[in-house]
Amino acid sequence: MSLKRPGGWASASDTPATDTFCTMGVHGLASYVEGNRQFFTDLKLKNAHLVIDGCSLYFRLYFDSGLDQVRGGDYDLFAALVQRFFAALSECNLRPFVVLDGGMDQTDKKFKTLRERAESKIRDAHSLSRGSHGCILPLLSREVFRQVLCDLGIPLVQCISEADFEIASLAHQWGCPVLTNDSDFYIFDLRGGYLPFAFFEWENICGKGPERYIPARQFTVNRFCSHFNHMNKQLLPLFAVITGNDYTLAKTTEMFFSRVELQRVPKGRGRHSNPRIEGLLLWLSQFARPGDALEEVLEILGGQRKGNLRTQLSVRIQDYQLPPNSSLAQFFSSSQPALLDIQMLPAALVSQPEWLLRGAASARLPPLVLDVLVLQRALLIAQVENSRLPSSHEASLSIRKAIYGLLLLERAVQANAGQGHRGRGRGGKGTVGQSGGSPGSSSFCFVEEFDRLDLNLKKTPVEARLPCPQPKLKLDTLDKVAVPVRLKVLLGALGVMEYVLQSLPPHLCLPVCVTYFWMNSSKPKPSPSLLKSLLLGLVYGELCRRRAMAGDPLCSCAGTAFVCEKLSQLRLNSGQKRGLDLGVAHSLCQWQSCMLAGIYLNQLLCFPLSEPHSAWLFSGTLLHGLEAALRGGLSAETLLAAAPAAVQLYSILFGAIMGFSGQGHAPPCSTPLPTAGSSKGKGRGKRGRGGGGRGYRGRGGMSRATGLDNRFGKLTVEDDLDED
Repeated sequence: MSLKRPGGWASASDTPATDTFCTMGVHGLASYVEGNRQFFTDLKLKNAHLVIDGCSLYFRLYFDSGLDQVRGGDYDLFAALVQRFFAALSECNLRPFVVLDGGMDQTDKKFKTLRERAESKIRDAHSLSRGSHGCILPLLSREVFRQVLCDLGIPLVQCISEADFEIASLAHQWGCPVLTNDSDFYIFDLRGGYLPFAFFEWENICGKGPERYIPARQFTVNRFCSHFNHMNKQLLPLFAVITGNDYTLAKTTEMFFSRVELQRVPKGRGRHSNPRIEGLLLWLSQFARPGDALEEVLEILGGQRKGNLRTQLSVRIQDYQLPPNSSLAQFFSSSQPALLDIQMLPAALVSQPEWLLRGAASARLPPLVLDVLVLQRALLIAQVENSRLPSSHEASLSIRKAIYGLLLLERAVQANAGQGHRGRGRGGKGTVGQSGGSPGSSSFCFVEEFDRLDLNLKKTPVEARLPCPQPKLKLDTLDKVAVPVRLKVLLGALGVMEYVLQSLPPHLCLPVCVTYFWMNSSKPKPSPSLLKSLLLGLVYGELCRRRAMAGDPLCSCAGTAFVCEKLSQLRLNSGQKRGLDLGVAHSLCQWQSCMLAGIYLNQLLCFPLSEPHSAWLFSGTLLHGLEAALRGGLSAETLLAAAPAAVQLYSILFGAIMGFSGQGHAPPCSTPLPTAGSSKGKGRGKRGRGGGGRGYRGRGGMSRATGLDNRFGKLTVEDDLDED
């Protein structure tokens, strides 16, 4: 690694991200340290390994860019931004290793903090919906980020729970810097130091040729402690715990500061002052050993709980003690996803199948899977929607029930069969009864969902249910089940018959199925203009994606370029917060919730349908503009007329959703599972052609060639779209 001090300094943003989900750690420490340049060393960063906090990165990139937050997000623009970021690293020969947070901590030590942040996000979303201020990360952002990294071949791992400690351990072992936005990294003793995003000028590459570098600022605890009487750096974990972090009780912090006498520090010129932080650091600097300082802290806190406090503080201090070797190193040293260290797993994961653990580690399975298996809990993400209506996540409820059923029901049945009597699941949430899952199952099983109710966060028990009585699937061997069987389960959950997939491009099969599900499950019912806008958005995404592919026939097609430009001109200004159509916004939030749940179910079923290109599925500013244009009298056909391939794809997508094509109505089909928000089954008769999933293969999708220039066959679905 080459870390050289530059002769001059190009200005960087000194304002750290303020979003509560990406700014974590020690209270008040980030603003204090980042306001005092003397704590940092200027660097020319090149030719280095770089461990990156993935969650902090995608939050920082999205919010710093000014991309849309109000209308559901612009994922195509976000994907391009992520690509530019990693291209900048490559120019400077920086090799990134990205680590993502996983599920919630099994000990619940941080759950109170997570609930408070979720409540804050509900208020932020409501504020944005009314044209005011707030920070909301659009729902599919993490999935888009993950896919871009996979497409670029960026090494990526997902932790079981919060990633901070694992990130620090890996950087400590490798002796390389960490790029993140978490003030806990002002406490970890890292040889390569901590690089805050606020001073990482990846858009300001300097130098030429092999000497190109990114200007950055490096923080090390050695330099920091030298400013406080060269205090013992091993005292910093105690400092963090006393000051208050995500795990410290506020009353403990306030009790200490109300009793201790701290030295007053005069405010110097050109520096940011924090009397509490500076006073505590100087107070701690008088102790040679951490143990002596801890005993003095306990004396100050006093009371009959001294023994309990010693235990609690000692445990929190240990959170900052890094091991010599990282458990993540094995993931980045192998070309195949490595198995998780069994000794590090929560008890609920130890007995899980190998394919699932590998999928979680490689981020092919989402954190929701870990939360459900370990805690039987789901914390749903707030969106900018109509807060007077039920949460948009209600539209995707039946899909989530299917996910919970696949994860939990089989083992719940086994556990109750072994007991031979009425049993209770975790926290009394599971009781014996007819679950409607698989034949012979006799167990109810519930997941605690935390979601918006009005402007509050409400806990609701949600029953885990398999999407259909057959086939009976076992989680342990789910990856080995034939593709047609897994496909039947996925389509059963979405209420779609398989023959509708025959003529669709493989990567659009899941979005089309989800859109059909959304039409049935959403209340209020989506308007025709909104449905057409979504389909135009899919066509726009497909055209743009193919135009970027060298050698594709559409790459040099003038008509396609004209249509893309014409549609793009209908985008609304991302900075325009006022004038939001709440009805359109709420329906699109419902679609995104259904899409994310559908993606997760497809992942859990080991990709019976091809993974969609998430970056090209949805652009909120475009869809709001398209909906207004269509409502104002423009037609979809007029907008696409210059590109026959676009007209053809739109016709096929519209025919699939409406259950009607140019050749007639859908053939009779068997009754699929009722969709969410419906009390009766839909789609009657026998299954059409294409049964058994022929022509599909895992993540690769269809084995036969399909495309916009193919002759599309008959593509229909049921046309019973009434609301019950």
